[in-house]
Amino acid sequence: MFENLSEKLQRVFKHIRGEGKLTPENMEEALREIRMALLEADVHFRVVKQLLANIKEKAMGQEVLTSLSPGQQVIKIVRDELIKILGTHHARLRFANEPPTPILIVGLQGSGKTTSAGKLARFLSKENHSPLLVSVDVYRPAARQQLAVIARDLKTPVYQGTPEEEKSPVELARSARREAVQAGRDVLLVDTAGRLHIDEQLMEELQQLKELLNPTEVLFVADAMTGQDAVRSAEEFHKRLGITGVILTKMDGDARGGAALSIRTVTGQPLKFIGTGEKFDALEPFHPDRVVSRILGMGDVLSFIEKVEQNIDQRKAEEMQRKLIENEFTLEDFRDQIKQLRKLGPLESLLGMMPQVGPLKGLKDVKVDEGEITRVVAIIDSMTPKERENHMIINGARRRRIAKGSGTSVQEVNNLLKQYAQARKMMKSLSGGLTGMGKRLPNLAGLKFPGLFGDRP
Repeated sequence: MFENLSEKLQRVFKHIRGEGKLTPENMEEALREIRMALLEADVHFRVVKQLLANIKEKAMGQEVLTSLSPGQQVIKIVRDELIKILGTHHARLRFANEPPTPILIVGLQGSGKTTSAGKLARFLSKENHSPLLVSVDVYRPAARQQLAVIARDLKTPVYQGTPEEEKSPVELARSARREAVQAGRDVLLVDTAGRLHIDEQLMEELQQLKELLNPTEVLFVADAMTGQDAVRSAEEFHKRLGITGVILTKMDGDARGGAALSIRTVTGQPLKFIGTGEKFDALEPFHPDRVVSRILGMGDVLSFIEKVEQNIDQRKAEEMQRKLIENEFTLEDFRDQIKQLRKLGPLESLLGMMPQVGPLKGLKDVKVDEGEITRVVAIIDSMTPKERENHMIINGARRRRIAKGSGTSVQEVNNLLKQYAQARKMMKSLSGGLTGMGKRLPNLAGLKFPGLFGDRP
């Protein structure tokens, strides 16, 4: 997410920090480079113009020019202005005083509306809400079937309607709301029809649904990969319908990020969620300050901590700490640790949340071989309980059997055992508490885990 923009801006800041003194000349040069970085990231030209005007006004002030650390001052100004563009705080969903809360999900065909409806249902369920899904796309049976499959996988109820209701989006929505009331569901998520382009029929239908349901939220789903087209669509939907927020999908792909920086300025409405993958849990609330920190290479430690708190079993973590201290960390524990880690999402995205400074610099560029992690788990699963308990008994014959059982080679089994011994030694050295951990962290950058990070022997 924002890799290209982040890389270019960090290069500009590195150059500014290298200057002994900030002058109008080198500041103009930096602003030119910032402008090019933003335009290449597909940020709307009006947004770029306004952003640079604000940065220039503040950066060329006497206080910054005479500062002992002008480079840091400029970075702070850029950070503050980017946050101002994206919104100063996370915009939460609004709920009706009387349930159910209707939420209308709109957008063009292919933008990811149906999948986003499912992801939003899962998010709301984890927030202790009880959503009901309904698709009012009566033109494409596959769209309604897709939502039904998603709802089944999420174990979330979906309203299908009668054959008569299936002919009318308005009747489907009306009956779905009645069903939500009777079933005690407090949120009604309405997945609407889309088109390949904006047309009058689509807008009239959406306006009728809005009048009927009086939704507290009209969420526009935009595909980040389409860049400025997503911005233009969002602007048009807002003019005709009055959207209240945006869900930006496919932010994990080769998106340049410009749409995220442009949509709020063009529509005046906040980004509320971003889709960061295909799985149902790959929907993140949009925190402007955290996203800006990622763009500027400062990491996003708060989001990382939240992921850990949501996915890691606290009781198991405490038990693991005890085993580490008492030197009882087995291969089975090693496997369980890997499985816990995988719950947090793709490892490359986790590394991207780390601040790009000191020993952690360059972590975002590390390529993680997810297939190798799967092989590691398969190797450990092919061992007997006694072998997992005591790796010292794994002799040559056992290694050959384990390799055959896991579909790997003896060399890969040997590498895993070596890797496990190294991890055990490292974790034991870190078990002395946070103070000791802080002293030893710089050494982690030099550790090698053969195979996991694209350097398989």
